[in-house]
Amino acid sequence: MSRRPFTPKVVTANALLEGDAVWLTEDDRWTRDIAEAELIEDEAVADDRLLFAIAQPDVVVGAYLADAVLSQDGPAPAHFRETFRTRGPSNYAHGKQVGE
Repeated sequence: MSRRPFTPKVVTANALLEGDAVWLTEDDRWTRDIAEAELIEDEAVADDRLLFAIAQPDVVVGAYLADAVLSQDGPAPAHFRETFRTRGPSNYAHGKQVGE
């Protein structure tokens, strides 16, 4: 059985205090804008970056690698779930959704 080829990823999680979706940047910051995230194209680097994120339980929770694609603005979601997460919480209008 062959493994699927590695596809580009971003490290994402939820901010511990606010619960917002956040993405890890190349300079080790957490951003609420996926376009600022580090797009990782090497599987070993992705694994290391995920371990770095998981080691920050006082900052983020639920860190994982999400498929991403490169857009003209930077990394963008590759799947609906991640597109949905970029819009903020869906239970009521607050945060990013207030302006929509």
